[in-house]
Amino acid sequence: MGFFDLISNDIGIDLGTANTLVFVRGVGIVLNEPSVVAVDTSNKKVLAIGASAKEMVGRTPGEISAIRPLKDGVIADFEITERLLSDFIKRVVRHKYLMKPRIVISVPSGITEVEKRAVRDSAENAGAREVYLIQEPMAAAIGVGLPVDRPTGSMIIDIGGGTSEIAVIALNGIVNNTSIRIAGDELDEAIVLYLKKNYNLLIGALTAEEIKIKIGSAFPLEKEESMEIKGRDLVAGVPKTLKISSVQIREALSEPINAIIEAVRQALERTPPELAADILDRGIILTGGGALLRGLDKRLRQETNLPVNVAEDPLTCVVRGTGKVLENMAQYSKVLIKSRRD
Repeated sequence: MGFFDLISNDIGIDLGTANTLVFVRGVGIVLNEPSVVAVDTSNKKVLAIGASAKEMVGRTPGEISAIRPLKDGVIADFEITERLLSDFIKRVVRHKYLMKPRIVISVPSGITEVEKRAVRDSAENAGAREVYLIQEPMAAAIGVGLPVDRPTGSMIIDIGGGTSEIAVIALNGIVNNTSIRIAGDELDEAIVLYLKKNYNLLIGALTAEEIKIKIGSAFPLEKEESMEIKGRDLVAGVPKTLKISSVQIREALSEPINAIIEAVRQALERTPPELAADILDRGIILTGGGALLRGLDKRLRQETNLPVNVAEDPLTCVVRGTGKVLENMAQYSKVLIKSRRD
């Protein structure tokens, strides 16, 4: 522990499409907030960031818009992302007089050089001294406690809000990765479309998310459930209530779930035989918010004939991984993405 370590704050950030989590070295996870910023469109003033902004989604008057600056795990709105990051960094960096923090940020494995630079610039403008990037599946694997530096292969499926990352990891590297932009958000959209098409009922994104969490599933449940939902009747134009069952929602979710399963199959087909044997022994680990969808592990088990396990506290695996990297930069230097400085 050098002198600089004592006077600087080191932060790990899981910058997600749906939620952003922050880990402070020596403290743990200190922040978990929705990646939403509410902006007054008339004067571009930021009104709220995080949880208070998410409550405004779909409920804002004309001049206020609730923006999610990250789309599919990458920065869609540069300025707003910067505001989001600097707000979160200010909330967690206690001592203003200390050196600027070193930050490790997780990024989707399929992102381009331009997108990497956008993340790095945002973090620097938001007040970082040094920025290190780490691929999400790698951070998730470290967060779960997989031996990423060993030659044995591990397969991890990280389903977030914007991307599903499927990676086989060995010897500090990602041997093959499939990153698809189908994840939690697409599941919500599928529910909205299904209700619109079959019942002429229009619901908002927050309601769709609530339905997914309450009765969504990827595999028949022992006891099927139902819930009442409220939305707008597209024919009569008035609000109406509808009772919906978990069977119907499973049907609604079948397309995006099949797309994720297909991506897993492709990843397995591309895995070298030696590592495939390791995966057969150790199984597949599910992380990210999508891992909480009921029955997804069973469905994957059925489709791949491999053991599938949901990580403990899947929502925080990635940020815990960035935290472990911070605690031991020397050991994990190989897994950080080297940046090309222009």
